[in-house]
Amino acid sequence: MGFHHGLSGLNGASKNLDVIGHNIANSNTVGFKNSRAEFNEMVASAMGAASTNNTGIGVSVAAISQQFSQGVITPSANGLDMAINGDGFFVVQTGTGTAYTRNGAFQLNKSGELVSVNGDKVQGYAIDPNTGVRTSVALTNLVFPTGAPIAAKQTDNVKAVINLDARVDQTATPAPARATYGTSLEVFDEQGMATPLAMYFEKTAGNTWTVYDSLDPAAKPIGQLTFDSTGKLQGVSTYAGLGTDANGVAPGDPGYIDTHTFNAPAGTTLTTEVQTTNPNNPNPGPWNVSIDLSGVSQLGSAFSVARLTQDGYASGELTSVNVGSDGTLMATYSNGITRPEAQIALAKFTNTQGLQPDGNNNWVASSDSGPAIYGAAGSGSFGTIQGSALEESNVDLTAQLVGMMTAQRAYQANAQTIKTQDQIFSTLVNLR
Repeated sequence: MGFHHGLSGLNGASKNLDVIGHNIANSNTVGFKNSRAEFNEMVASAMGAASTNNTGIGVSVAAISQQFSQGVITPSANGLDMAINGDGFFVVQTGTGTAYTRNGAFQLNKSGELVSVNGDKVQGYAIDPNTGVRTSVALTNLVFPTGAPIAAKQTDNVKAVINLDARVDQTATPAPARATYGTSLEVFDEQGMATPLAMYFEKTAGNTWTVYDSLDPAAKPIGQLTFDSTGKLQGVSTYAGLGTDANGVAPGDPGYIDTHTFNAPAGTTLTTEVQTTNPNNPNPGPWNVSIDLSGVSQLGSAFSVARLTQDGYASGELTSVNVGSDGTLMATYSNGITRPEAQIALAKFTNTQGLQPDGNNNWVASSDSGPAIYGAAGSGSFGTIQGSALEESNVDLTAQLVGMMTAQRAYQANAQTIKTQDQIFSTLVNLR
């Protein structure tokens, strides 16, 4: 037995205690992954000695391996907190380059950038808020409009889901007021000023309704709806002008009975003009709004408006941001609009164990890990993202404390071997 056996054992046990202490110290660190010390025996032949006995001469620390097992995911009150359930790392841009982390405790800085608690800028993909489609595959900083409201959007399309009462008798006298079967909603001009848009329906023949945009008795219609025998919309005809009446009398001639002519059915939409009520609008003239009437039916029940929607909105301030399971960041604004603004990017590696710790709960790629493979959460083998949640450290405190006691005993035992060797030397020295 030599002193170097015990000395190498002391060094190994000390390193093991360092690793265990580091794990215990980070047991409450979000996204932390515990490590373990791995050892190799040393033999004389491995050191180039001439002996053929392969005599053991101690122990060496082979590696400090990281354990990337899943940590427990716990809910949080912050809508920007994120946890990865499965494979992948968040991508962040630090002051020295690109790094990777499992710590999803994110927040917005004063510039509206999504950052980690260390100020690292979270990377992702830009998204067209109107279509929800990526505008580029390149990673970029994720920025939200916190310093100024989002611009208003002019209404271009309206969709209506309405039932027209099939029991209405168009020959009844007096005819029901046009407003009986009418509805309206607010649309927005290019400056976000709300302007009313009205629709009024008047049954003019069996399975036929004329659509007006005004209660004015002299108002011209904007179109005509025809239905089949089951009450399903067959088509929407657009207003073509005044035509000869049933007696063949032309408009403007004595005895003319007002009739309107319509173009043949073409699709299920009508176009109407809306006049802005905003005196400051640089384009005060009317603008065209397309009305989708494909959801209109004619059934034997009371007139009802199930849904009226439009695609315009006033300006609005950012109020909250939430994340979907695929990493899509949905921003909600004070004008009631919720729209996708960006998508979180994830990274994975061929050899996760090859990542190098970089501090601040970050890792960096190395030649052992291989290059990062980027993608979206939920695609391929990437894990999903859970919003308003954080991944706890994967440290098992019970196991670490037991390991610490074992390492302590190993340290004591190696110290005892040195003590024993010292006693043997003392015996030899004191021989008379």
